[in-house]
Amino acid sequence: MTLKLYGHPFSSYTWKALIPLYENGVAFELVNVDPSNPDAMPRLLAMWPPGKFPVLIDGDRVVLESSIIIEHLQIHHPGPVRLIPDDPEAALEVRMLDRIFDNHVMGQMQRPVANALLPSERRDAALAAEVDASLDTIYGWLDRWLERRDWAAAGQFSLADCAAAPALFYADWVHPIAPGFSNLKAYRSRLLARPSVARAVDEARPYRSYFPLGAPDRD
Repeated sequence: MTLKLYGHPFSSYTWKALIPLYENGVAFELVNVDPSNPDAMPRLLAMWPPGKFPVLIDGDRVVLESSIIIEHLQIHHPGPVRLIPDDPEAALEVRMLDRIFDNHVMGQMQRPVANALLPSERRDAALAAEVDASLDTIYGWLDRWLERRDWAAAGQFSLADCAAAPALFYADWVHPIAPGFSNLKAYRSRLLARPSVARAVDEARPYRSYFPLGAPDRD
């Protein structure tokens, strides 16, 4: 039975689930939760009332949350790319970086995006400076962490890099990575050159007008 992934090509967390599917050549159907496909959201809500995506359907199993989707794929649809190492210490490092990218990069990036979607009278004028400072803090930590590393954790492309790719892609749009963070900038470039990530970027291009802060003319 073909897997179904409910998500949107422009969604950062959908990217996180798409990348491992592309890495291992897993057959699946993307159910695009876009206004142009009006039946998709009611079906998603029937399975997962919060309406957040991605959601993976594997037979009669509904798998929620992008990190857990990747864990599920490794257990039930393994491929040549092992995204969570077998060694428990290495796996712990991978999961730690996964949470750092989700919580401290993606989470910060999403705040000004959500703010921009509010009516003008409800927007927080002070938010941008706060987010910029928070992103600079984590950019600095990541730049030091990535010294002499090609990938985020455990010496291999992993779950952590699946989280990093969309997080850093969009965070750099919200608050550009400063030239001084050369390790982080080079890492972002390596991620974007990875075929699975490049495919996700290309499939999202038609939706760039959705970015409420204005998508930059790059990447």
